[in-house]
Amino acid sequence: MGRRNSQRKSAAMFDSDDDSSVTSSSTARSDLMSVSGGEDVQFVQDSLLDQALDALDEKRGSTREKALSSIVDAFNSNMQHQFVEKKFATLLHQCLASIKKGTKKASAKEIALSSHAIGCLALTVGCGDNAREIFEESIRPLDESLTSRIDISKTPSLLECLAIITFVGGNDQEETERSMDIMWRVVNPKLGSNVVAIKPSAPLIANVVSAWSFLLSTVSSLKLNSKNWQNSISYLSSLLDKEDRSVRIAAGEALALIFEIGAIDKFPAGSDNAIDTTHEESKPLESYIYLQGLKGKVINQCKNLSIEAAGKGSAKKDLNSQRNLFRDILDFFEYGYSPDISMKIGGDSLQTSSWSEMIQLNFVKHFLGGGFVKHMQENEFLHDVFGFSPKRKYLNNNEHRMSGGEKRMFKSPNSVLNKARTQLLNKQRILSEGRNFGHYAVGMADEEPWI
Repeated sequence: MGRRNSQRKSAAMFDSDDDSSVTSSSTARSDLMSVSGGEDVQFVQDSLLDQALDALDEKRGSTREKALSSIVDAFNSNMQHQFVEKKFATLLHQCLASIKKGTKKASAKEIALSSHAIGCLALTVGCGDNAREIFEESIRPLDESLTSRIDISKTPSLLECLAIITFVGGNDQEETERSMDIMWRVVNPKLGSNVVAIKPSAPLIANVVSAWSFLLSTVSSLKLNSKNWQNSISYLSSLLDKEDRSVRIAAGEALALIFEIGAIDKFPAGSDNAIDTTHEESKPLESYIYLQGLKGKVINQCKNLSIEAAGKGSAKKDLNSQRNLFRDILDFFEYGYSPDISMKIGGDSLQTSSWSEMIQLNFVKHFLGGGFVKHMQENEFLHDVFGFSPKRKYLNNNEHRMSGGEKRMFKSPNSVLNKARTQLLNKQRILSEGRNFGHYAVGMADEEPWI
């Protein structure tokens, strides 16, 4: 079975159709050598992605994990538009199949990789029908997997996937709020039904608040007088007193964001003053007073965190990050100043000037990891999101500019590309020899399976 799969994958990568196999070996070799470096790279990458996609059908979990890891790496290293155009639906549903299996049939690592691959797929396709399909097909499996809570090591990737697909494929605020509610229930299970109450860990709380804030940053305005928002602010305020620094930072950013986009109604609509209002009409005023009290408490907490002394075992870098963040939050609360961030991407500068933009940028950067610069330079969806217009640097004859990793992968003597070229040339030599003896040779060397 493994040998047949190996032959099938090799055929998919190297075999040509019957008509093209009758061309002379010299012509084939000439055609091969005339291909530019960029086309060579794209050819091999597409072939490797096809192999990885086939490997997702394998029974062995480690094989599927390796294939998913290769897919994620490929989406990080390049914009895989050609592959997505042909295999979008197949990749989506193979990844969803892994998530739906649950941890009884799929490892937490496989579920996490599948979730990340779906997020990469959404960012690659950008807004449109495909992004909408990703959102509609994925929202329920992600919700069910987050609710199961069998293995929380998969949860951060599931949360990030839910955040990304909603960010790209969600149509309105109602859908955004639905995803935010799913996230909220992970750390507040009492808010949902049929959820086992488990005390969430500090890293899990930080992940939830970060993903929740990312989606909140897409909301244009909020009415903070509602009971739900009062509860949210109160809960986030309580997180500022936690020992874990990542929890405090995530909560601080969320609170700054809430007050950046939120509006507090002091008087009921249609009333000129609070003296003549009825009991029902006075509720906005009561909410206003309560919220101002909460805001005052948050400001005092931020003051303390902005000057916190280093404790035992405290990393100086992390402490400085916390101090700087809460100084920025204080400036925002007291003077209305939002943080201005300038980030170099290649030779270009990306600017942010609000908490919403900063939170979106940090989340996308964290999600893409090593692929962030590549996507920011070439991903038109992200260009639109951040208003970023990188300088187009065309190379002579449209030559592909390779990163150091790509050079090692495709240019070294033992690279995948050179091995593929050697196999193709050997095949053409065999075909040529076969024609000299009046027949065609169709055999070819086996390729290593996804193990």
